[in-house]
Amino acid sequence: MTVLEPFGARLRRAMDERGPLCVGIDPHASLLTEWGLNDDVAGLERFSRTVVEAMADRVAVLKPQSAFFERFGSRGVAVLEKSVEEARAAGALVVMDAKRGDIGSTMAGYAEAFLRKDSPLFSDALTVSPYLGYGSLSPAIALARENGTGLFVLALTSNPEGGEVQHAVRADGRNVGETMLAHLAAENEGEEPLGSFGAVVGATLGDLSSYDLDINGPLLAPGVGAQGATPADLPGVFGAAVRNVVPNVSRGVLRQGPDVSALRASADRFAEEIRTALATV
Repeated sequence: MTVLEPFGARLRRAMDERGPLCVGIDPHASLLTEWGLNDDVAGLERFSRTVVEAMADRVAVLKPQSAFFERFGSRGVAVLEKSVEEARAAGALVVMDAKRGDIGSTMAGYAEAFLRKDSPLFSDALTVSPYLGYGSLSPAIALARENGTGLFVLALTSNPEGGEVQHAVRADGRNVGETMLAHLAAENEGEEPLGSFGAVVGATLGDLSSYDLDINGPLLAPGVGAQGATPADLPGVFGAAVRNVVPNVSRGVLRQGPDVSALRASADRFAEEIRTALATV
């Protein structure tokens, strides 16, 4: 079986060629309604197919939110499988936003579902939760290395509740978020042009200069658009590490559907604003 080029290298190339924008595929009920679709599998399929058609040949990354497909059971998961396949075939990298986290063989099972080459849900990377201890991610890290895929580890998330865990201070004086970033820097040490193990760091968090975000890996940055962050905010939040930021926009683009041209125009606007902001760094 052919092993893929490491995810970090493929992502770096995609970001250089297409820009760093990541668009979410988030078919929650309110968006289906805004699009004039029913909240059922047919609506889910129409929504997802339209987003893939509009975006997969132009953005670096598409990020389906697994929960919005899983809520429809096996038929929803079948739609997710098709969306992943079609997005990757059109040239986009797929980051599966499933935020899995467990221990031992269960963590291995989650990894195999999304990171094993012959899985129907095979994706280029997977979001994972380290809050059973960073070491609990070992099966996913091992499989990602084996298959040329990647992980995005929750580190400094944009939700207000995250602080009670991520800002908790350990006995060594570092907080939990800092600890996760340090683990990822160690995973990516020596990798060129970019490591495959990234962090999720919210674009809405303001000045993060007290954190070492230079982990030699990608930083998936939710919060741009509907959550309030703008492309112009990115250099101030991420500093020198902004070169490795993958800004995620979901509702800010998706609300322009179901018209394909309007979706593309919205994504192009965000992409241009991001390019302009990064050019100032």
